[in-house]
Amino acid sequence: MAAAVVERRAVRAAPRERRRSATRPSWSSLLYVAPALAFFAVFVVVPIVQSVRISFYDWDGISVATPAGLSNYAAVFSDPDLREALGHSLVLLVFYAALPVLIGLLLAGAMSRIRIHGLTTLRAVLFLPQVLSSVVVAVAWRGILADDGPVNGALRAVGLGGLTHTWLGDFGTALPSIGLIGTWVEYGLCMVLFLAGIATIDRSLYEAARLDGAGAFREFTAITLPALRPQISIALILTITFALRNFDLIWNTTRGGPGTSTTVPSVFVYQDAFQDRALGQASALAVVLTVLILVVVGIVQLALRERPDRRSGKGVRA
Repeated sequence: MAAAVVERRAVRAAPRERRRSATRPSWSSLLYVAPALAFFAVFVVVPIVQSVRISFYDWDGISVATPAGLSNYAAVFSDPDLREALGHSLVLLVFYAALPVLIGLLLAGAMSRIRIHGLTTLRAVLFLPQVLSSVVVAVAWRGILADDGPVNGALRAVGLGGLTHTWLGDFGTALPSIGLIGTWVEYGLCMVLFLAGIATIDRSLYEAARLDGAGAFREFTAITLPALRPQISIALILTITFALRNFDLIWNTTRGGPGTSTTVPSVFVYQDAFQDRALGQASALAVVLTVLILVVVGIVQLALRERPDRRSGKGVRA
């Protein structure tokens, strides 16, 4: 009798032991990620720490650094040119984030419903701007939008010569032109993310919607769009980050001009660090820009996160 009781207790204890062993960390598994962690620490964590430290000094990169306290950060927040540059970045959020996500949703929704020959090739062509170097994109579009470029040539050919501009050299059109270049670069990434998300949706949901008489628009808004919230969150994080840290595309098209009409904070980071040799102020601006990106990304994640359903215990999306 006693042996049977002991056996039953051992059987009940076995699942608990397995659960504990499954949740117990395996230090040997860290060996697999150790090279990646070391690379991340050396090339990401250490430079960030160094930038934060340098931001509290006045340093030209050669002579002895002198403590500056919070004066570099005070200069960042009091500079009207930097406030103007931040405003330009907020405008670019519309072109680099909102428009690519909208265009990507429309293209993904259309491609998920049509079946034509060569659709795979079309997807690759639409995604091509994302894989091109930013320098190549900037140089190409600088020629396209030049006074004697294809855009103005097409306008003159159809009798709209009065609408021609030096698009990247005009104060009123330079920033929107750069924004549209960013839209062209980013929409392919959003489209691919959304197509991947649509492929995971249960097709029976669409069949049930059609039986209820739902049209294409109703299927998209009731089934596709809610199911794509994780992909929309990822797309917004990537595009917003690109918009706020963008440098090479602007520098290789307008260099922040004409005047200061296309300056963004990253342009001032480059100018302070490599032209004016004010590494302390450049580091302070870089730290502020990094914090701004993290805050905006955090807001996006909070807005689109899954919230637990208290009644069913399952997760529901915000």
